[in-house]
Amino acid sequence: MRKTTTLALVTTALVAMGCGAGATDSADSAGGTGEDKKATVAKVGQPARDGKFEFTVKSSKCGVAKIGTDLLGQKAQGQFCLITVNVKNIGKEAQMFDGSSQKAYAADGTEYSADSGAAMYANKNAETFLNDINPGNQVTGVVVFDIPKNVKLTKLELHDSPFSGGVDVTLG
Repeated sequence: MRKTTTLALVTTALVAMGCGAGATDSADSAGGTGEDKKATVAKVGQPARDGKFEFTVKSSKCGVAKIGTDLLGQKAQGQFCLITVNVKNIGKEAQMFDGSSQKAYAADGTEYSADSGAAMYANKNAETFLNDINPGNQVTGVVVFDIPKNVKLTKLELHDSPFSGGVDVTLG
């Protein structure tokens, strides 16, 4: 009975993830409606919600060549952009903040992924930032993007989970 239940749960989860990803892909390829994005745009310093999280981007600092110390650190391929963000759990159960689910965009629409390895050096207490956040609690940490030296980020897309719709925060 236990194997059957586990198998059913895993199958259900995989189907749900597949359906969610497919819906997102088809909306993107069709140009999307834009309704969700227009209703969910914030600026630095303003709270923005996606799912169980309320995000407030505190600051962004680009042009950083290296993070960490001489012994333990990481050099940027181009330049690091350090995005300091406060994440508050506004849901009814614990939720993990996943830095790798966050995206950044340049003015031309080029998408950049977060650099989880560099984020370990940018966050002094990485465990606080990467563990579950209980309802009502909040943490502040740094999400790191490694982008080309000549690029300027214009927008972040913050997610409470890998499959959420996300919320846009304009930079600048």
